Amino acid sequence: MSTLKDRLTADMRSALKARDELTTSTLRMALAAVGTAEVAGKAKRELTDDEVLAVLTKEAKKRREAATAFADAGRTEQAAKESAEGEVLDRYLPRQLSDADLTELVSGALAAGGFTAKAQMGPAMKAAQAAVAGQAEGGRVAAEVRRQLGL
Repeated sequence: MSTLKDRLTADMRSALKARDELTTSTLRMALAAVGTAEVAGKAKRELTDDEVLAVLTKEAKKRREAATAFADAGRTEQAAKESAEGEVLDRYLPRQLSDADLTELVSGALAAGGFTAKAQMGPAMKAAQAAVAGQAEGGRVAAEVRRQLGL
């Protein structure tokens, strides 16, 4: 079993004992998503820490998008709940890069690959995502790549 999954399970049990309903329900949801990912495919398998992190990132993104949708619809109570769940998941995600750090990493990746034209967007994004290594959302990375390529 991966250490991140072990940590999620231990933290969920602690939250359950402390009667912290928000943390308990959020971590249960996260562990259910991890379990679903483990049985996806032809055979059940244990996920690596990186794969568990990818599942958590996906779940955190869902919470942010849902909070925005609820806020836009005027459902502030539900938006606050989704935001709070996202904050619980953020504890397990790597620190996000600042805009300055993101700009620096993307420019380094573009320079190393010699990407200068908009036709090279796909390979440029692949290089930039590899340089960022999950420390920034794909949308932020794509926006920065477009800006630096002059799109």
